[in-house]
Amino acid sequence: LGDNGKWPVIIAKDLSSNEKTDLINVLKTRKKAIAWKLTDIKGIDPEFCSHKILLEEEHSPKVQSQRRVNPKIHDVIKKEVEKLLDAVLIYPISNSPWVSPIHCVPKKGGMTVIKNDENELVPTRLVIGWRVCIDYRKLNEATRKDHFPLPFMDQMLERLVGNEYYCFLDGFSAYFQIPIDPKDQEK
Repeated sequence: LGDNGKWPVIIAKDLSSNEKTDLINVLKTRKKAIAWKLTDIKGIDPEFCSHKILLEEEHSPKVQSQRRVNPKIHDVIKKEVEKLLDAVLIYPISNSPWVSPIHCVPKKGGMTVIKNDENELVPTRLVIGWRVCIDYRKLNEATRKDHFPLPFMDQMLERLVGNEYYCFLDGFSAYFQIPIDPKDQEK
């Protein structure tokens, strides 16, 4: 969609030539609504919507110690935190009553086959990078349960049957799209 083709778009192959042209024209005129990098994320205006973290009354704040990580993973975490700080998606806070440990999990790529100690061929997933996560299990235990759960996947798919067009939009860094209510950000 960009001038030099730097903003890729995947379009279904079974669209007609006119439909592809129409779709590309709509995307080009609305390309500012699509985030291509972290700093492009505008999110939802907090005046319109923000996520509140409601706690059960009997729970008190939990401070968990950070886990040890090897130096390679430490560098991954540092780069991710700096990237989020630069994009103003997070900010430093020093006196929060809640502290949750950070954790890194491998991003899995394709499959390969390697030999094990017994010289047998074993399929193995390739690690293509690391995903930085925060272990919010203690906060989740203290959070009031939602009485309106998400619908079942099969029910949602049934509603799509018979439609002529389908649109798939991936939520780029989706956890940053809806802001946390200012009163709950320290959690």
